[in-house]
Amino acid sequence: MSFKQWKADHQSLWEFILFNILSNISTITRFVCTWVGTAIFIAGMGLTSPFRFLIFDYTAPNSNGVGGFITFLVAEVLAQVVNYFVQMKLVFKSDAAASESAPKYAVLAVLIVVVNLILPGHVTNFCMGTLGMDAGLAGTIASVVNTVLAVVVSFPLLKFWIAPDKKGEK
Repeated sequence: MSFKQWKADHQSLWEFILFNILSNISTITRFVCTWVGTAIFIAGMGLTSPFRFLIFDYTAPNSNGVGGFITFLVAEVLAQVVNYFVQMKLVFKSDAAASESAPKYAVLAVLIVVVNLILPGHVTNFCMGTLGMDAGLAGTIASVVNTVLAVVVSFPLLKFWIAPDKKGEK
């Protein structure tokens, strides 16, 4: 059996594999934007005044203040824009209209970001306080939980709600 035939016979599995591999493009985008943002907003412009807004708390001494927040926001938005196009065009090859799919993706992205901001503290606290783990292992577990949760929520929502395959429908 050829690889092309295998992909056709296992389309959902192949999409899941691509989804996970190509998500790294948005991760790289996030890293690059964080490095550039840190250089511009924190090191270059010195925007380090403490900042707090809703669930965002950049008041701790090494949080980089308002510059850290701006850097996070720009990096996350650009990473999500890149991820939207990667998932829609390269993974799901969706023909869904951007006017319908982009707002749905924005809701998903905000949900994932909020969960990724809130959940790690609770998982780390549980791992350290209840299970007696050290901070390094607890932080790793929190990252794994966040990643798995994001994949378990994102993949089906992208496949069936945001980027459904309508090419075969009449």
